[in-house]
Amino acid sequence: MSELHSFVVNEEEDGTRLDVFLQGVCDLSRSRLQRLIGDDAVRVDDVRQKSSYRVHLSERVDVDIPEAVPLLALAQDLPLSILHEDADVLVIDKAAGMTVHPAHGSPDGTLVNALLHHCHDLSGVNGVLRPGIVHRLDRETTGLLMVAKNDHAHRHLAAQLEARTVERRYLALLWGGVLEPGVVDAALDRNRKDRLKMAVVTRGGRRAVTRVQPLEEMAGFLTWVEFRLETGRTHQIRVHAEHMGHPVFGDPVYSGRTWVNGIEPELRPAAQILLKSLKRQALHAATLGFVHPRTEETVRFVSELPTDLAQTVAAARALPRQ
Repeated sequence: MSELHSFVVNEEEDGTRLDVFLQGVCDLSRSRLQRLIGDDAVRVDDVRQKSSYRVHLSERVDVDIPEAVPLLALAQDLPLSILHEDADVLVIDKAAGMTVHPAHGSPDGTLVNALLHHCHDLSGVNGVLRPGIVHRLDRETTGLLMVAKNDHAHRHLAAQLEARTVERRYLALLWGGVLEPGVVDAALDRNRKDRLKMAVVTRGGRRAVTRVQPLEEMAGFLTWVEFRLETGRTHQIRVHAEHMGHPVFGDPVYSGRTWVNGIEPELRPAAQILLKSLKRQALHAATLGFVHPRTEETVRFVSELPTDLAQTVAAARALPRQ
């Protein structure tokens, strides 16, 4: 059995690669979509195209998504912090160091492995290695994730993400002084020199929008900031923060551990001490709000800062302001 989905290309999506376009509308992984394209399960105006094909305004893209095959990920008894659970949805408070789903380099020990041990009724929309996963957090980012326990809930939540109605607020320490609130509207795509990284691009890519609200300056070289996501691209906050010239403190990929070399020499010793105390990026998914797929009521969850980040923030506040 399979299910046919149809999408029409809008002005914003005109010129986007076929696989990237589908990733934005289907909420499936890019690798799975590329397999579907290769298996002749995708047609553009009834014509088979390659993943690299650039879609055009008003074209209709049909995707024949096969029924998910039996799960391959193993159930594992791993620590799992659950803030909410009912017949349709779980809300997880993810710890640092936990990858969301199995992938190359992390075949087990993931959130999915823990979920499979905890419950057996997860949605199959996203395939055998991502059961229940509606959205993701990076391995070293902490905080709130919603998980779907059935396909109806998954599609309902995914539609809210696509419509940008899910409330997702993050707290982060950024390098430098972020003085004014603002919006970063900058498309993202894979970094051409390093495919494991993302980058801001001026052509192609996928639109990414992040709202920035500075909350507190600390120690003369840090700012405590709230981010609100309107889109949810891979590494979005981390790349946008670097693009702003204020990388996420401690981020090993996007300048968050090397930016210290650019601050005033007299501030570097204190900054180095803080860097040594925090082994990851200072980024936490603190608030998550959405419409429940069964009750249609708006629900909202808040996650307290994890110990390592709370200690780093407290230490930064205790430093004298320069």
